[in-house]
Amino acid sequence: MNHGRPGGSGQNGTPTSIDLAYPFSGCWLVQNSPANRVPSHGTHAFATTYAIDFVPVSEDGRAAPITLGSLVRPEPANRFPGFGRPILAPVEGVVVAVHDSEPDHPAYRGFASIRYALTQNRRAAAGWGALAGNHILIDSGGIIVALCHLQRNSIQVTRGQRVQTGDALGRCGNFGNSTEPHLHVQSIDNLDIARANAVRLTFDGSLPTNGEVINADETRRAH
Repeated sequence: MNHGRPGGSGQNGTPTSIDLAYPFSGCWLVQNSPANRVPSHGTHAFATTYAIDFVPVSEDGRAAPITLGSLVRPEPANRFPGFGRPILAPVEGVVVAVHDSEPDHPAYRGFASIRYALTQNRRAAAGWGALAGNHILIDSGGIIVALCHLQRNSIQVTRGQRVQTGDALGRCGNFGNSTEPHLHVQSIDNLDIARANAVRLTFDGSLPTNGEVINADETRRAH
């Protein structure tokens, strides 16, 4: 499949969609999919209209087991099966931004997640970078693909480097607007994220829905 191939164009000639490869191996749970609602994250801010989240899970589709402790206090991010799982380039292009220095914070479930949610407005006020945490931006034919919430000091590429689909980029982490280790993916039409327009995205020609568990290894074999 020809990943990175843009879809139709808008009024200013900018592509309105892009098809990507899944940027990981193994099993991942789909959350906040634009297949279920638009805007997918409940806001158009920072061009997140068509953003999507992938939560790494075990082969049986589970994250870290919920215990009494996990309901009342933060948990170490490394309790979760996908913390540190490799993230791959979903498209061919040039790396145009890398941020890699933020420390991974604990995961928050139960009552801890409610307290964490109360701090979201503070992160949003600090800008997209505070929400995205450690991240990579790849320019593919004028469309910028963002991969966010990466593990601190895990990024293996540098600004200006050309990457091919499937190249190792970094590892799944838990910093930014993140309650547990996961990968946030969005596409935009320029680097000025505060002014950028969101670009629709698909993966291997389709868009997964909330609650779907993607086995990327099986998907690759099918293509």
